[in-house]
Amino acid sequence: MSTIAYITENPRLLLVDDDETFCMVLEEALQKRNFDVYVAHNLQQAMEIARQVEPEYAVIDLRIGQDSGLAMAKYLVDLDDNTRVVILTGYASVATAVEAIKLGAIHYLTKPADADEILAALHKDGGDPTVEIKDRPLSVKRLEWEHLQKILAEHDGNISAAARALNMHRRTLQRKLEKRPVKD
Repeated sequence: MSTIAYITENPRLLLVDDDETFCMVLEEALQKRNFDVYVAHNLQQAMEIARQVEPEYAVIDLRIGQDSGLAMAKYLVDLDDNTRVVILTGYASVATAVEAIKLGAIHYLTKPADADEILAALHKDGGDPTVEIKDRPLSVKRLEWEHLQKILAEHDGNISAAARALNMHRRTLQRKLEKRPVKD
């Protein structure tokens, strides 16, 4: 990849997601909102772009192929702790949301999210004390999903190590993780 040489007055935003169609649509929407958007479809590419352009903003998918977007969030914050990072995911869990915030993300959004929701998250500076608290506890299936995510996070995303900790076959854990979480 060649060095990115031009600089504009528009804020630089790094978009990291392995879904190329999603990236294309979101890139266009963000460019219309006056961002210079740099797209990466894997962690190595994202890290290289981040070193070159030093983005002010980043939107990172939680799951990038077999890699964790949490690693990219940490990398960006270590590179420049002023970078405003939003984690975007179709596989939301309490464990990954907590880890994302601990690693320096300013917000955690579930897909589908549109450009306006993402921009609002990028510019949000504090928590919302009026967020709705549910009247009923999580379902057993959702609790299982949350527990699997917690154990996976404790083992730095290593599926084999998490499966051993859960006393579960690695492939069984992979199948469970591939399913979308139950909505509650």
